[in-house]
Amino acid sequence: MPPIPTSSPANVTVLRNVRPWGGEAVDLHVADGHITRVTPHLATDAAASGSTTPAPGEIDGRGFLALPGFVNAHAHVDKSWWGKPWVSYGGEATTQGRIAHEREHRDELGIPGVDVTVAVLREFLRHGTTAIRTHVDVDLGLGLRGIDVVRESLFVLGGAIDAEIVAFPQDGVLRRPGVLELLDAAAAAGAEHIGGLDPASIDRDPVRQLDGLFEIAERRGVGIDVHLHDGGELGAFQIELMIDRTVRAGLQGKVNVAHGFAVGQLPATRMADLVAAMGEAGISMTTVAPIGATPLPLDLLREHGVRVGLGTDGIRDLWAPYGTGDLLALTTRLAQLARFRYDEDLVRAARLATSDAGFFVGHDVHDLVEGARADIVLVDAENTQDAVVRAPARALVVAGGQVVARDGEVLV
Repeated sequence: MPPIPTSSPANVTVLRNVRPWGGEAVDLHVADGHITRVTPHLATDAAASGSTTPAPGEIDGRGFLALPGFVNAHAHVDKSWWGKPWVSYGGEATTQGRIAHEREHRDELGIPGVDVTVAVLREFLRHGTTAIRTHVDVDLGLGLRGIDVVRESLFVLGGAIDAEIVAFPQDGVLRRPGVLELLDAAAAAGAEHIGGLDPASIDRDPVRQLDGLFEIAERRGVGIDVHLHDGGELGAFQIELMIDRTVRAGLQGKVNVAHGFAVGQLPATRMADLVAAMGEAGISMTTVAPIGATPLPLDLLREHGVRVGLGTDGIRDLWAPYGTGDLLALTTRLAQLARFRYDEDLVRAARLATSDAGFFVGHDVHDLVEGARADIVLVDAENTQDAVVRAPARALVVAGGQVVARDGEVLV
């Protein structure tokens, strides 16, 4: 099929003849970066023949499948060396080994830097990601410089990507005196969340690490997003500590467990009890659908109202050379690991990575409906299930009402 034409202005006023979620063809009307109306598409003979010249800002979607912009709920855009010459993997393949290797070599690669951060953000746009929750390293060597770099990079792209920032203590919290103060400073300076890292296995004191994080979050009114790799009962114990503190601090809906491998490793009854308690406390989870790890129990999490987001983790960085920034392809992997085969499950996987994930970036509504930010992705697919299974190339990406990518070319 020929490429989708766009008129010369970058801002969209009407996106005609698209099929949201594979339904009937509609026209999406856009103003001030938001969808203002959704109307049935009424094709005329002239329009069908291609003889009508579109008005400025009017785009013919050619009947393509339309999805909301993808939401990367767990990214590390400050770490990537995307666009630089190949960097060979080195160091020890342990969490502590990766931390040490990164800190030894990040300066020589200019990490964090605006050029590399913009490069990986543009790759996200190429693949249809229009909003992110990104963890940004805050440590004694960097201070808050990484957050400044990420904010400048987002500005360079003109707001094409909507973002929330997690101030992330990658090198530990308690074991590095002064890090709690840096997290507090980041929260005071506008970071939407503060992070934690394996309170037991990294800091060896889960009670004190979590007490410190929750004190800041409660006082500053920010969220908490903790990387938790610890498995089995050790991981479950730390989640229980978070549940208790979330309820006592009144932070329901503002605490997230990233990775949380322990949840999928517990016996069935223990797993069900823990997930039920997470749901009651309003604690969410994010996953990067890792190969080789026990998958999260998505059906059980859904049953108990635990929101789940999908993210890329690091993209081509000093932790691993893998990653493309393609969240639709990652959705395919999530569906495969979850053994999704029925149509409703495949659609659910797509919603997990798009409309349902608006929660992770502060969007009350993130869908192809009136009032939502105009984040729209077009793909040449029969339906949503087909898109999840094949992960076809993105034909058009609209972010905040602006065309930002077309047929693999990033325009910002």
